Amino acid sequence: MSVAPSVSYSITVRLEVPSRGRAVSDLTHAVEQAGGAVTALDVTPYRYERLRVDVTCAARDTDHAEEIVQSMRAIPGVVVNDGSAVLGIGNVGPYAAMPVMEGKAALFKRFADIDAWPVCLDTQDTDEIVRTVQIIAPAFGGINLEDIGAPRCFEVERRLRELLDIPVFHDDQHGTAIVVLAALTNALRVVGKKLASVRIVMAGAGAAGTAVLKLLLASGASDVVVCDDQGAVYPGRPGLGDSLQWVAEHTNPSGYAGNLAGALPGADVFIGVSASNILTGAHIATMARDAIVFALANPDPEVDPDAAGEHAAVVATGRSDYPNQINNVLAFPGVFRGLLDAQSRMVTDDMLIAAARALAGVVSPAELGPHYIIPSVFHPDVASAVAAAVRDAAGGRHH
Repeated sequence: MSVAPSVSYSITVRLEVPSRGRAVSDLTHAVEQAGGAVTALDVTPYRYERLRVDVTCAARDTDHAEEIVQSMRAIPGVVVNDGSAVLGIGNVGPYAAMPVMEGKAALFKRFADIDAWPVCLDTQDTDEIVRTVQIIAPAFGGINLEDIGAPRCFEVERRLRELLDIPVFHDDQHGTAIVVLAALTNALRVVGKKLASVRIVMAGAGAAGTAVLKLLLASGASDVVVCDDQGAVYPGRPGLGDSLQWVAEHTNPSGYAGNLAGALPGADVFIGVSASNILTGAHIATMARDAIVFALANPDPEVDPDAAGEHAAVVATGRSDYPNQINNVLAFPGVFRGLLDAQSRMVTDDMLIAAARALAGVVSPAELGPHYIIPSVFHPDVASAVAAAVRDAAGGRHH
């Protein structure tokens, strides 16, 4: 399942090239020949007869990313002068991560008037991360964890929640889960099905996938099969770690042990938080009538949205150029606004579910339809509705 380039392994490489006609096209050709996918290109004049080019591209994994860099480095006249930054897998380093975190802080301010500070740690040691956050926590009203890979993120969050008396929220997990649950709530309304009775197939059992699964189960989902790159997760599958063992014990009631494609026939819902282009329209055609497809891999979804739309009743992606964008910014500003307003000391499943219900409710019955199951990130009521729901769910119990 992980053979296609994925935004989880997105690299940005800064290069100097001669300012001749083919220099930039040679770079993009080299990336594509190496099996990568160029997702952004920024070219600026740099010194006499030289250009500076920032190439952003998706790779399969860290080794593949290095292959791509070497293929560009091999072009005559090219100088790699700033290394590469691998995003989303934990080894990007604190300096390359800072612009992403600054952007997150700006979103907190813009959507919820929360002053957020980006704190990028120059360590990947779990004990050091936990201890550092613990000793700086008195200065903060809440902690938003970002870009810590699974399974380490589960331990970091669990330990911090035990140690701190302020809410700890891992956006890659719980922000995603809230928005997926909200969108699915409305998608099920569109097709007239109930969460408790639908069969759900998920692709991806990392941080986001695990959190989405847990929130779906807490909301009443009863028949879920989760697949990773080894196929379905089932009790007794060799090599299960703690996180996958939990998944195996709480899903897949029939003990299905095949691959993702084999799990789809008759399924009502597909949710992908995994890798690009692992399914085709033909796979979606095997699903139940009025199927729902959430293909959330970025920049290229698990299945082409247009192909999926030929067979599914509702399609959502993580992209802004298609309807029904599943975007975490719909959740985290409002969630933290509500937590801070309630002076909550923790984050509970009840609060996450309340946030999801409120987010779903921003779409009025008159607006609801196959192409509008989740509000725009710029909808004026999103953050306030989510904040109010979290504030009410927090109540006075957690002061």
